[in-house]
Amino acid sequence: MQRLIDGVHRFQSDEFGRYQELFQRLSRDGQNPHTLFITCSDSRVLAELITHSRPGDLFVVKNVGNIVPHAKDQDSSSTSAAIEFAVEVLGVSDVVVCGHSQCGAMEALVNDVPTARNLEHVQRWLELAAPVREVVRTKYAHIDDRTERATAAAEENVLFGLENLHSHGCVQHRLAEGRLRLHGWFFKIATAELFAYDPRTGQFAQRIGGRGFDSGEAS
Repeated sequence: MQRLIDGVHRFQSDEFGRYQELFQRLSRDGQNPHTLFITCSDSRVLAELITHSRPGDLFVVKNVGNIVPHAKDQDSSSTSAAIEFAVEVLGVSDVVVCGHSQCGAMEALVNDVPTARNLEHVQRWLELAAPVREVVRTKYAHIDDRTERATAAAEENVLFGLENLHSHGCVQHRLAEGRLRLHGWFFKIATAELFAYDPRTGQFAQRIGGRGFDSGEAS
């Protein structure tokens, strides 16, 4: 806890001056983020850091495994509420679903990692992504390496999230109007590289930030 307290002190004494005008404007005018960024609760994945965004730029949703449940799933109220709020109230123009390497949630999902009895909520939450597990079992049956299977699951989970976004009425409406774009990203922790899903190739092959990057929609 002392680390947090010391960090607050350093921010207020050393950093806040650079952002004072920005925070005053955000306080006066309210937030107007351009992107809903759905990613994992993993402490190594920080949306604002890896995109070099400022306060007010992103509406960030973090959950275990960056799972985007189908709108009909009753256990998804928090994530679904955030999607509705960002799209309907804040009017974001883009939605990013960002998975990552070394995801413990995806490891547990596809490699039958035993979980403790007191993780009942985690188990129920991961079951929302059961279709991802089935895709890995059929499409990636040739992969024996546990790490590679987890990586495949993490990538497929991003596509699962993009698909489920279409089940939300507010997303359907904005997509039909041409006022919303969906994007699938994958973050490699070891190298801090970001890759975008390219529907033309069916791969996470476009390195974000590189020359010639196409930021088009991944539907």
